[in-house]
Amino acid sequence: MKLLRTWFIPLLILLIACPFAGVARTEAASASAIQIYLNGDLLPSDTAPYLKPKENVTMVPLRVISESLGASVLWSQATKTATIQKDGNKLVLITGHSVAEVNGEPVGLDVSVENIQGRTMVPLRFVSEQLGLDVVWNQSLKTISLTSNEGGVQPGEEGQDPKPQPPVTPPQASDELRGAWVSTVYNLDWPSSTSTGKAEAQKQDYVKLLDDLQGMGINAVFVQVRPSGDAFYPSDLVPWSSYLTGVSGKDPGYDPLQFMIDETHRRGMEFHAWFNPFRASTDTNTSKLANNHVANSHPEWTVKFANKLYINPGIPEAREHVIDAIMEVVNRYDIDGVHLDDYFYPSGETKTSQFADDSTFKQYNPKSLSDKGDWRRDNINEFVKDLGRSVHQVKPNVSFGISPFGVWRNKSTDPTGSDTKAGMTAYDSTYADVRAWIQNGWIDYVAPQIYWSLSFNVAKYDTLVDWWAKEVAGSSVKLYIGHAPYKLGTSEAGWNSAQEIINQLKYNSGVPEVRGSIFFSAKELRKNPLGLIPLLQSYYGL
Repeated sequence: MKLLRTWFIPLLILLIACPFAGVARTEAASASAIQIYLNGDLLPSDTAPYLKPKENVTMVPLRVISESLGASVLWSQATKTATIQKDGNKLVLITGHSVAEVNGEPVGLDVSVENIQGRTMVPLRFVSEQLGLDVVWNQSLKTISLTSNEGGVQPGEEGQDPKPQPPVTPPQASDELRGAWVSTVYNLDWPSSTSTGKAEAQKQDYVKLLDDLQGMGINAVFVQVRPSGDAFYPSDLVPWSSYLTGVSGKDPGYDPLQFMIDETHRRGMEFHAWFNPFRASTDTNTSKLANNHVANSHPEWTVKFANKLYINPGIPEAREHVIDAIMEVVNRYDIDGVHLDDYFYPSGETKTSQFADDSTFKQYNPKSLSDKGDWRRDNINEFVKDLGRSVHQVKPNVSFGISPFGVWRNKSTDPTGSDTKAGMTAYDSTYADVRAWIQNGWIDYVAPQIYWSLSFNVAKYDTLVDWWAKEVAGSSVKLYIGHAPYKLGTSEAGWNSAQEIINQLKYNSGVPEVRGSIFFSAKELRKNPLGLIPLLQSYYGL
């Protein structure tokens, strides 16, 4: 195998450096692609391989090898076989086969050869195991570090000591999350309203969306796959979303969720499935909803409030229905996380407009709680606890997190709350006792929506970051911060310059508990408000 290593290391370099034309990518995205290091030396590469997260295997494109190396690489479309030959050495890899041949001997593969849009992709881990190469992939920094046990002997140098190489240190590892919310309700971010019912147009739009986001430094997307009691995936429990075809329950002709996961993971980005748990419909007209929509199949579970329909969190069977719908995705798809927004009990109640759950309060109150607010919070606590347990029992590595309203409670109401004067709070308005979730370890991360500037005195950004940092300190719960680029250019204090977002990120960097950021939303980022994109690219070192 030593001879095979001698010629294959430079071959590997060419394999990785070859352009991957599976999907069109913007120049910005290409420029910010994965960096590859071999024995500490940075290798130029204008495009990136992609990661298979489940197996933790990086796939690289197989291309025709230059005649200067004297190697031949053949692809047989008929047999789906890739054959590499050099100096009597021969590697044979067949699509779909879990075993390859190395000089006639079988060798197991972690991931089979794949053909993606006309490109043959081979597993880098297989190459490393056979050729003595160690591979380290860093998702946040988008780097691959390759280390040869033989020091990278070059062709014609077999038997010679490798030339000493100056040390080159790759960027320091970081687990910083840089996310973007992708709203599907009302077709806000994706799919566009012009692509309704057009599967190929929706796919192209999503590919372009990912290209744009990755080009500005985003490494994770939080895609709303349940906007209102429906699904962006084939479900046995809830209907297809009308935001795909314009008709509730109509099959779009493909699996949008699987497509999005594949495209996202191909870029080495994380895919978090975002669920709106209790919003049933954005209006009260049930005639346009499919028969198996919860508003029609279980109208006794829904409550009309503020011209919308909500699933009543006070009914145990209704909560279980929501959990079952979410677990369909956990069980069937290779997602990186389950994400909930802040739709628990609806905010905006007044003395004359109440969420009608008095009868539910009397019927479903096994703990005999006398205060309805405490009872509502207990319902949400039970939901969060049960969902987290269900997710982690099936897939311990799938993260479960929630993005609550940015103010838990004001200090004027609770001395342990934040020094803010917010008109609504998570605890009192949506009945989300986030503190309990953190202290009990029911969630893996919390991502408060801190949608105010550093100069907004009613609810200052830095004041709230510090408060949330103290809440997670000493716990196992990570803290991500929700940012509001959609406010750039508005009249609210502090949003007259895109530098506000950068200043917030800089502030986060000085708070050890902050592990990343999520931006609302993808559409707003892509608008480049007040020139934000180049500032993000510069900040993230792209």
